[in-house]
Amino acid sequence: MKTSQLAVIAALSSLAIHPLSADPEVPKGYNTIIPPEILTPDKVDTAYLGELVFDDGRPSEETSQKLYDHLVYLRAVEVFLNWMPACSIEALRVGHLQAGVTEAHHVGITEDLMDSNPLFLTGNTDTVYASAMLDLERDGPTVVEIPPNCGPGTVNDAFFRFVVDMGAPGPDRGQGGKYLILPPDYIGMPIAFSQAGQVVPVTVEGKTESYYVVQSPSYTNWLILRGFLVDGKPDASVKMFKDGLKIYPLKDAKRPPQMKFLNLSKKVLNTIHANNEMFYEELNHVIQKEPVGLVDPELRGLAAAIGIEKGKPFKPDARTAELLKEAAAVGNGMARAISFDARDPAAFIYEDSQWKTAFIGGDYRWLKDGGHGGRYQDARTMFFYFATVNTPAMAAKMVGVGSQYAWIDRDKEGDFLNGSETYRLNIPADVPAKDFWSVVVYDPQTRSQLQTDQPLPSLNSKKSEYETNADGSVDLYFGPRAPEGKEANWIQTVRGKGWFAILRIYGPLESWFDQSWKPGEIELME
Repeated sequence: MKTSQLAVIAALSSLAIHPLSADPEVPKGYNTIIPPEILTPDKVDTAYLGELVFDDGRPSEETSQKLYDHLVYLRAVEVFLNWMPACSIEALRVGHLQAGVTEAHHVGITEDLMDSNPLFLTGNTDTVYASAMLDLERDGPTVVEIPPNCGPGTVNDAFFRFVVDMGAPGPDRGQGGKYLILPPDYIGMPIAFSQAGQVVPVTVEGKTESYYVVQSPSYTNWLILRGFLVDGKPDASVKMFKDGLKIYPLKDAKRPPQMKFLNLSKKVLNTIHANNEMFYEELNHVIQKEPVGLVDPELRGLAAAIGIEKGKPFKPDARTAELLKEAAAVGNGMARAISFDARDPAAFIYEDSQWKTAFIGGDYRWLKDGGHGGRYQDARTMFFYFATVNTPAMAAKMVGVGSQYAWIDRDKEGDFLNGSETYRLNIPADVPAKDFWSVVVYDPQTRSQLQTDQPLPSLNSKKSEYETNADGSVDLYFGPRAPEGKEANWIQTVRGKGWFAILRIYGPLESWFDQSWKPGEIELME
């Protein structure tokens, strides 16, 4: 007999002679044995709620109230974390309104680049922004005419999901063209297209033209376009947008309204969602405005569980309001822990490095392992807590097209970056950027540009005048004062405040993706 067979027989014999446990007793009140794991004790001690009291499995009045309150609290925390993308778009919408961008043909433009005055999640100082809010419920199908040579552009829906790219990474491939954005409930003239971005002929009042056609899941959509600097100046891109960008309802195609451009440079405005109980008011506006199909029933049900439901007033009582206030504080704290104390190894781009990726998992939909692992919820939370613009062009490998990002908030030793100290960062030679690269410094509180005596807290390979080392590398310095003789390569920080930085690579080349090139670490200078 084989050894393995003998082993199995011996094991079975052992079980027969030595039972695993004594015969369980029949509990009082039952006729048969009841598995203990399905029963609830009369008293249960918990770490967060203290003692829970039950009478034959039925909660006492005090325990029941405690559990219901906790349930509202838990769901409200989940609402904060999972609905953050929607509230971020809502804050952008409100910020645009405050800046005077109230119609489709109104565009906010950073004529003098984006400086540190506007509160705008990790906005760059390197490109000319042209920004507009589309209201497809009000205007119906809306046309966006993109001029040739437009840089990366994107439309995101009311849940900050990708709708379509425009410009260089879009279907027009930088040649310009007309895009038609259809509302989610579009009915009317027959416009058939088999895939998003397909060129489709559309006839309006006897005039037929070709459009790149997409349909958005939401009424509110954010259009954000970027124009590159020419000779280090924004003038050419400003002119490109003012001369060539047009946005109007399709019904007005024969007589589109005159475009209105509003300069957002140096503008004091806020486009960032609330981190307190006001967050839920922002969300209520989104749910009331957008169609029911914006998100799945599971996510809608989470909001409804705390009183936010389409077609119904959101009026939390005093008890619920206190729970929402607490939940928002904890949700905000969780988002900050996820962002600034990353524990997922996938957050880091390189081994033994502090540089992190904005797209953990490398998917703009935040699908883990292609969807087999479900939604990468913490990765999505981290991104939308400190960033905007969701596009495959920022997550996928697109050599020479689009942009790639790395961000850092700790020095080489793993300590948070301190605005009272002086640091050095070496950018090795041959940066893999077809277009340009830059480093911009941000405030961990607002996640916007750090406000210092430098209106543009950054260094840009196209517009900045800086010194290069003999080996072609560049040393950047960060601190409240410039090291002697290093003023050209210095970015100012604020004493007593923290900071973090983002490295941007526009037109990333192969050595970025295969990691044969990598930035240095930020080192504290003695």
